[in-house]
Amino acid sequence: MTEPSLPAGACDCHTHVFLDPRAYPWSPARRYTPPPAPIEALVAWHDALGIARVVVVQPSVYAADNAATLQALRVLGPERARGVAVLDATATDADLQAMHALGVRGVRVNLEIDRASDAAEATAQLRETAARVAPLGWHVQVYANLPLLAACQSVLRALPVPVVLDHYAGAHASGGLEQPGLHAVLALVAEGRAYVKLSAPYRLSAAAGHADMAPIARAFIAAGPDRMLWGSDWPHPQPGSRPHPHDISPPFAVDSAQVLAALRAWTPDARTFERILADNPARLYGF
Repeated sequence: MTEPSLPAGACDCHTHVFLDPRAYPWSPARRYTPPPAPIEALVAWHDALGIARVVVVQPSVYAADNAATLQALRVLGPERARGVAVLDATATDADLQAMHALGVRGVRVNLEIDRASDAAEATAQLRETAARVAPLGWHVQVYANLPLLAACQSVLRALPVPVVLDHYAGAHASGGLEQPGLHAVLALVAEGRAYVKLSAPYRLSAAAGHADMAPIARAFIAAGPDRMLWGSDWPHPQPGSRPHPHDISPPFAVDSAQVLAALRAWTPDARTFERILADNPARLYGF
C-alpha cells in the first residue's frame, strides 16, 4: 500500500508523552507503566511522516496531574500543539485558565480504563464535566465502549459542548455494522453531535493491515465526514500487557504510514481525506 501524501496542516489528534518519572511521577494508582516517550521523539516522528500539528492527550498513567502534557504544550508551542487534560475536584478556575493559555482545548473522560457500564454514573460525570469547561469553549473527549455510549446518547446529544469519541467510539471489527450501540453513535455523528477519532485501529482489529476495520471506518465517514478526526495514539501504549502495573509494558508495534494509507483507501476522495487530516481538527482545536 502506497504511503499517502498528507495535506498541509495535517494533524495527529491523539498522542501522549511519557516523560522522566523523576520530574513527572506516575500516578500510584496507574494500571500500567509505559516506556519513555519524550517530546523530541514525538517531533522527530511527526516530521518524518509529514505531520504539522498535534494534540497531546493526558494519559491515564498520570491521572489528573497534567504536568507532563502541559510541558509538551510549552515546548511544542501554539502553532503546532493543542492539549486535552484530565480534571479532578481539586482543579480551580485559575488552573483551567492557565491550561487554556497553554493550548488545552478539551477534557478527557476515560470510562474505559475501569470498564464503566453504569449509564447513570457516566451521564452524571459527563454533565458535570461539560458544565465545568463550557465557559472556556472546550470539548469533552470520551473514551468508552459502544453500549455505554449508546446508553448515554440522549445526554451526549444535549451537552452544551462538542463531544469527541476516542478510538472509533470503541467499535470492534469483529462486531460488524450491527454491533450493539453502533447505530446510536452513527446517528450522533450524522446529527453533528459527535466527532469520532479514527484512531488506534490495532486495538479493535484482528486482521493484517486492519483491513477488517474498513466497513466501520467507511460507515463513520459517510455519516459525518466533517466530524471525523485522525489520531495515531503514539507511542501506542499497551495497557495490561504485564502482570504488575510497575513493570514496563512495551508499546504496540505500529506502522503508522500503513495506517494512514489504509485510512486514505477507506476515504472516498482526496478532499474528504484533507478534511479529516487538516480541516476538521483546525476547526475543533482552534489552530
